[in-house]
Amino acid sequence: NIGGKTLTPGLYKWTSAVTIPTDVTISGGPNDVFIFQIAGTLDMGSAVKVILAGGAQAKNIYWVVAGAVSLGTTSHFEGNILGQTGINLKTGASINGRMLAQTAVTLQMSTVTRP
Repeated sequence: NIGGKTLTPGLYKWTSAVTIPTDVTISGGPNDVFIFQIAGTLDMGSAVKVILAGGAQAKNIYWVVAGAVSLGTTSHFEGNILGQTGINLKTGASINGRMLAQTAVTLQMSTVTRP
């Protein structure tokens, strides 16, 4: 559970699923790189936001996920998702980044903005 945390530049590794039930902040400079390696699934709650601070840019954030990715309704996500399985954006979800999956990317009335 990374909800409510502020994450600084670097490499993060989890050997299990990651949940984001509340807003999370990614803080760093405009050239800082963030890599999040997740061995399980990534689940983001409804109306939850990934917030950028300190000049951090979505184009420098990489979420590498072995399991399924699910972004809840009206949630907002920042960064590039590299998914081994499916990526699902539920109704009204938005992302500032890219989504690449080996199986499928599903959008339900969602917004994708290229960083």
